[in-house]
Amino acid sequence: MNPHLSRLQPYPFERLSLLKQGLRPPAKLSHIALSMGEPQHPTPDFIGAALIAHLHGLTNYPATKGLAELRQAVAHWLEQRFKLAAVDAETQVLPVAGTREALFSFAQCLIDPADRPLVVMPNPFYQIYEGAALLAGAEPHFLNTTRETGYLPDFDAVPELVWRRCQLLYICSPGNPTGAVMGAEVHRKLLDLAERYDFVIASDECYSELYSDEANPPPGLLQSAQSMGNGAFRRCLVFHSLSKRSNAPGLRSGFVAGDAEILRKYLLYRTYHGCALSLPVQHASIAAWKDEEHVRENRALYRRKFAAVHGRLSPLLPVELPPAGFYLWPQVPGDGESFARDLFAACNVTLLPGSFLSRDSAGVNPGLRHVRMALVAPLDDCIEAAERIAGFVKSIRT
Repeated sequence: MNPHLSRLQPYPFERLSLLKQGLRPPAKLSHIALSMGEPQHPTPDFIGAALIAHLHGLTNYPATKGLAELRQAVAHWLEQRFKLAAVDAETQVLPVAGTREALFSFAQCLIDPADRPLVVMPNPFYQIYEGAALLAGAEPHFLNTTRETGYLPDFDAVPELVWRRCQLLYICSPGNPTGAVMGAEVHRKLLDLAERYDFVIASDECYSELYSDEANPPPGLLQSAQSMGNGAFRRCLVFHSLSKRSNAPGLRSGFVAGDAEILRKYLLYRTYHGCALSLPVQHASIAAWKDEEHVRENRALYRRKFAAVHGRLSPLLPVELPPAGFYLWPQVPGDGESFARDLFAACNVTLLPGSFLSRDSAGVNPGLRHVRMALVAPLDDCIEAAERIAGFVKSIRT
């Protein structure tokens, strides 16, 4: 067996199940789950209709590179959304089975384990980054994100030795779990570092279409690269998905876009990897990427949830209203693990302890005193959960 498997930590939701084991919350209270980032808004009907209309495509093997029509739809969407001059659908776009699959497999393709490589990532983080690094034979290097740093990594504090050993930098903007947005000036700084120290930036942008200000969408890495004259997107890859944007997590559809030479080699890897999207899924994806009305409606639903929940919790807990994403990241009394366990036992509400998403680094664990709240349940359930949490906080402070 691969010896690196022994270095993998249990997935957060496995740890959450163990945390809740044996607890018996009040039967009179219905369970409200705000732990998993699984969108619960309805998938738009036209996406399902496109899927059904092309079920005859199940008789065909799909090409790993995907349909030209899908790559063209993605290229056009990127150009419109991020104001890009041109994206070559033939060489700069590659469909993938959701960002999770691609974020993991890309590291396996890219990393050369012979040189004691580092994979640099934010902390807290999406655990796929860590697992991808370990199984590729690299060492994860964590950059803490805290309230003091604006919930973004302090890249200026990274030692030069780390950059010299870095082969891959994962960034996530808007961030999971904080919702923090990385500005174009930070992107440009990282692109300069990538050129100087010879590493690749993998930008996880799966929350990019969930933001609070319609006039101020989060910038993307390709957009920042173009603004500094890097129209070929050297050393840049962005990862996007329909899971959050279009409430279609079960579709398992996304794309990677950017540096054509890197994508050429990644396509070779994927040809052996065996992860092509079925033709019905590709046609449903084409329909999704071509429509923006359902995405605007989706953002409006999350804004109502944020306003209702934040208004109920902010007088009791330190919690920022994030500019993007669908998570709240409150600081709680004591540690997040105890808070989540006791809240579930008392109120039948499930949150995810922040420490399940972070690691000890530089003498601290930045998730230790936090919980993650995914505002994915219906509005009334989110409000009910917020009221239960508020009551619970009052009860433990008296």
